[in-house]
This record gives sequence, structure tokens and C-alpha cells, in this order.
Amino acid sequence: MSDAQPVVKAVAVDEETNLDTILKKSQDKSWSILFPDEIQLLLTAFLPSQPLAFRSKAYIVLSAFSQRLRELAPKAKLSNRQDGPDVSTQSIVNALSPSLISKLGDTTEPDILAGLTFLVALFQTDWQAASAILLQDGVYDTLEDIPDLLPASASVSLALAHLIAQAAGHKSCRTVISSQTVQWLEEKARQKDDTSLRAAAAVALVKLNKGNLADAAANPLAAASPASASVGSAGGGDADLAQLMKRLVLDAPTSSPSSSIQDAVEGLAYMSADPTIKEMLSSDAKFLSRLFATVPRRKTLWSESSEDMGMTPLYGTILIISNLCAYRPRRTEEETQIAKLRKLAQAGGANSGSKVDDVTEENKLDDKDHVLARGRRLLQVGVMDALTSAVKATESRAVRLAVGKALLSLVEDNTSRGKILQSGGAKALSTIIQDMLSSAPSAAGPDKGKTPYLDASDLEPIQALAKLAITASPVQVFGPNAGALYDAIRPFTLMLTHPSATLLQQFEAIMALTNMSSTSPDAADKIAHSEGLFSKVELLMLEDHTLVRRASIELVCNLIAGSDDVFEKYGGRSGESSKRKLQVLVALCDVEDLATRLAASGAVATVSDSPVACGHLLELQKEKGRVLPILGQLIDPSILPPSDDATSGVEELEETAGGADPGLVHRGVMCVRNFLVGIKENKEGSKEVAQDAQRIGLVQALAGVFKANSSNRSSPLLRPAAEALKCLMENGIPIQT
Repeated sequence: MSDAQPVVKAVAVDEETNLDTILKKSQDKSWSILFPDEIQLLLTAFLPSQPLAFRSKAYIVLSAFSQRLRELAPKAKLSNRQDGPDVSTQSIVNALSPSLISKLGDTTEPDILAGLTFLVALFQTDWQAASAILLQDGVYDTLEDIPDLLPASASVSLALAHLIAQAAGHKSCRTVISSQTVQWLEEKARQKDDTSLRAAAAVALVKLNKGNLADAAANPLAAASPASASVGSAGGGDADLAQLMKRLVLDAPTSSPSSSIQDAVEGLAYMSADPTIKEMLSSDAKFLSRLFATVPRRKTLWSESSEDMGMTPLYGTILIISNLCAYRPRRTEEETQIAKLRKLAQAGGANSGSKVDDVTEENKLDDKDHVLARGRRLLQVGVMDALTSAVKATESRAVRLAVGKALLSLVEDNTSRGKILQSGGAKALSTIIQDMLSSAPSAAGPDKGKTPYLDASDLEPIQALAKLAITASPVQVFGPNAGALYDAIRPFTLMLTHPSATLLQQFEAIMALTNMSSTSPDAADKIAHSEGLFSKVELLMLEDHTLVRRASIELVCNLIAGSDDVFEKYGGRSGESSKRKLQVLVALCDVEDLATRLAASGAVATVSDSPVACGHLLELQKEKGRVLPILGQLIDPSILPPSDDATSGVEELEETAGGADPGLVHRGVMCVRNFLVGIKENKEGSKEVAQDAQRIGLVQALAGVFKANSSNRSSPLLRPAAEALKCLMENGIPIQT
């Protein structure tokens, strides 16, 4: 038999009318009953001979019915068994199983086919209920008898293979799949007359294989399922099955979503997590082009309603792309140590002396260099067209999040970011993010109704957009319309403040916001007022991680310069709060990291333009005696604080004495000049500060700067240095240049 599609019959007018009636009733919140004739209609609604639009409506009805029963049923177990169904699942089973089991137990092809296709649909809409029905006494035995009862029916065999593939995706169902079933699947996967059946059988074998391996890894002491031994070599191994499904993708037409290409793509979606398979698929440009062609370039009827029901290859295609360019998950230090201990335990005995960080050949195929190469090959073949088209073609959350995950992997390569931007990657990510935020439920708490609740996986498209916003100008990323840039502030804030965000995600959110804040005062002001952002950034200013601390102070520096409110918080208000904020900035001028010192001293230089801020600095100098030495060290590293106050940065300053950074010198001169001018009206305080400046050598340092720049009238240091020296002279300090 060839891969010809079943002839699509015209659905009976009364059937369609009745289904439309049920569909309309399902929108009513009080609806919770399917009458016997309605169940009978649903049982035949998923037959392959039914039009796709009709099947799509039936999926919606079945999903709505299952969901409604779950909402109405109490959240409780029927028994003490941990693996038993809950009340809501049992209510669905009670409603559907009598009619369904009757169909499966019939001897005629139409009834058996209706039962099989309905159970496949139930797995796709409510797998708990479908699993519970499959595990009822005698049901699986009935399924095993079907190949003997109707050996010549290609439609029944195809539906049965699809059903086994669905069941193989769930651990409880895998335990009942017998070696007899596996042998039947192997036979169908080897035959070459019916490519649709061949693909479906191969998918079932792959899912069984992967599932059993996962079960064994999770519980190595548990007894293997009856099918485990056979599945390990089913179809000649993963490589052979992958080659088979790759060939099906290359040969099958893409005009109809019912083609065998759906099964081939689903199988490859499972198998493409394997590094060897990744290399094989990503190295075949012809295959990749054919795979990308399965993504519709515009929204169609079937892509609108069917991609989450397994009726199109769209999700599988995007998942393959995501797998091919995925990097290894970053391990925490604790996870790394646990992995080493596990390897030591596995080595044992005579092998206990072997290195614990050995990498297998397969794992090497997943290292950074191989992943980078795969991503570049995908970009060369046109993966961006497929990814951006997928976002346009569907509103499916699963598909869009998979696109976001794939783009996050692709933008890891700095050299590819320009190409991704040119291909519409930033616009696709913005679409995904805005749709995700608009549909996300609200978080609990006092801000309920305002802050959307996001899973950790929801942060991936936001992180991908942040990476683009870090290395490119905001105009390149968001376009000339400022509104698009403003729209990105909220998701970056959510990633920064999310409880599950990694330190890397927080860092990248801050970096992106820093870049955006430099575009205009309006942008800086909107960022400063983004809910929860500023308090989080201020906490991260004290983070131990150098890069995170640096990024935080750089953002604060930009916000102080661009937002009047932030400037007021640090330098325009009297009170302890502003004083302590300013104290933190001064302290950060004394850390070892040069970039952090540059940002912190820049912020102090800006804030110290306010007389109120200078008053705070005077108070801090009187309390701790640290302000002038820290600001003086920016100009001349040989200026050190009193030994009993020595803190971090002293050792580093001793090493670099005589080699002050020009940027620090400029900022230091501006800070000291602003400070001295700002406290001029306070005669007593001004005199005391001048004496402190003379004692620590700051006067000499300022005189040295003035002398070094006196021959260059356009030097930005000349005037502030002269003004600072003038203030010191007015307080009786002799100046020698």
C-alpha cells in the first residue's frame, strides 16, 4: 500500500449540526453532561475519513467536557493507592468508557476504528482518563487481539500504532505493553508497502525505547517491563530508526497535515535529544530544508486549532530545531559535585582510580563547539524563516515557547545575533513575550491582577530578547518606535525579579535595561518606575558576584543621570535614607573591579552636583573619615585611608599606585570639586574637610592634576581641578604647583 491519504467524505449535515450544537453548549458554564447520542457522535468524530475541521471541533468538545468534569469533581483519591485515579479522572472514565469499550470489543472494522481513534484523541486531550481506561481489566487484551481479528485493515493498524505511541508516552501504560505488541510494531516498522504505518510504528518504538530508558534511570532496581528487552533493539537501533524517519520526511508530501510526515517528525522530536542524532540531522542540509518547509508561512484553519492536538507537524518541527541547537544545562557548583560523586560511585573497584571528569564520545558531540556549529548550519539553511513563520502561523503557547527556547540557544553565538536580528528574531520574541504576558494568570498576593505569574520556562524568550538588547543598539532590536522599547521594560523587570530567575538571567536583564536606559530620559524614567525593579537592583548592587554587582551599579548610574526621581532618592532629599544610599555609592568607589568603580564614581559625580548630597557626604566624612580618602584614591591610588579603617581594595591600590586610570581621575576630580563647592556655605565643615584633604595628600594630588593639564586649555580636568584648589585656598590651605 502506498502513502495515499484516505478519501475524505463529506460529513453528514445532521452530524455537523449536532456537533455545532454540542460545541455551543460546551461554552455554558453549567454544561457537564454528554448524552448517549452525543457520545456516539463523538466516538465517530475522529475517524480519518472525517474532515479536519470536523475533527478539530470534536477535539474542542472532548477537551471542554473533560475539563468541566475535573472542575466539578472534588480533589481526592478514590482509594489509598498512590497510583490510583482521582475522583475527577474516574468521573470522565465513567462517562466515556462504557461506549468506548463497546466499540473496541466489536468485531467490525468501522466500530473498532472509531474506538481506536477516539482513545487516541482522549490521550491527546486528557491522558489521565485515557490511561485509566487503557489500564482497566481486559482493555489491553482486547487491543492485542485486534491485529489477528483484522490483519488486512491498514486503517485499523495505523490507528492501533498511533494508540500505542500515545500510551508509550506514559509510564503507567508502558508497564502493560507486551513483547507481543513490540514484535508487531517491529514488523510494521520494517515493511515498506505502507509508509504511514511504518512511520507510526517507528514512533511507537522510539517512545517505548526512550520511556523505558528513563524509567530504568529513575529506578534502576525496579523490574523491567515485559517489553523492555525487545524495545532496546527495536527496529535496528536509534540510528536506523532516525534514518527511516528522516527518509520519510524527505519523501512525504507536506500539503496535508495527515501525511506520514507527522509521525516521522514526532519520532525525530523524541530522538533529536540524542547528541549523535543531532549531528546526523543537522549535517543534512536537504533534510533541514524539507523539515523547515513543514512550517506554514501563514495562519491557516488547521494551524489555528490543531497544533496542540497532535494533528500537525508544527510543534514537532520546532521541537527538533530546539533540540538541535540546545546547549547542555548549566550546572550549579553543587550539581557538579554530585555528578562527580556519582561517577566515582559508578566507577568503583578497579576503576576507582579513573578520572571522574572523563567525557564520552557522545557527550563531546554536545560540547559548546559542536552546538555552535549546529546552530550556524541551521541558520545557513534558513531556520529563522521557519521560526518566525511559526510565530505568525499559530498562537499555540507550546509552539511559541519552543520557538523562544530555540532562539535563546541560537543567540548564544554572538556572531549570529546580527543575522537573527535581520531575520526578524527580535520581533518574533517580542510577539511571543507580549502574548505570554497577556494570557498569563495573575500572581497571588497584594499585587494580584497586576503581576502575571510566569513559569521558569517562560523566562527563556525574555532572556533571548535580553541577549539581543545587550549587544545591539535599541533601534536595531526594537525599531525606531519608542513604544516597542517601552513594552520590553516590563518583561525584563519580571525576569529580574522572578523568584526562579538564575543569576545569569538577572545579570542579562540588568544589562539590557542599562542599554535601553541610555537612549533617552523618558526611557530611563520608565525603567526607574517599573514595579519592583529599583529595589531589586539596589539589592544586587551588594551582590558578591562581580559582574552582577557591576551591571547593577551601571544601571543605577544611568538612572541617576536620566531620571529625576532616582536623582532625588540619592541626592535631592534630606534624611537618613538618601544618606545611606549615597554611602553605598561611595563604598562601591573602593572595590577592586575597575568597571564598578568607574560606574559608582560616575554616579557620585552626578549626585554630588546637589548641595543636599554634598551635605550627606560631609556628614559621612565626619562620621567615618572615609569619603575624602576614597574619592582621593580615584585621583591618586597612593592616597590611603587610616590603617584602622583599611578595607577591600587597599591591596589592589598599593599594587597600582602611580598608574591611576584616566576615567577614575576625571570622575574623582569632579567628585571632589562638587563636594568642596557644595559645602562652601558651611564654613566650619568646609574648613575641616580642607584640613582632611591636606592631611591625606589630596591637595597635592589635585595640584598634580592641574599642573599636568595646564598646557592643554581644552582639557576637561583643568577647570574642575582649579575650582577645587581655589576652595582649598579659601580655607587657608597653601597650594604648591
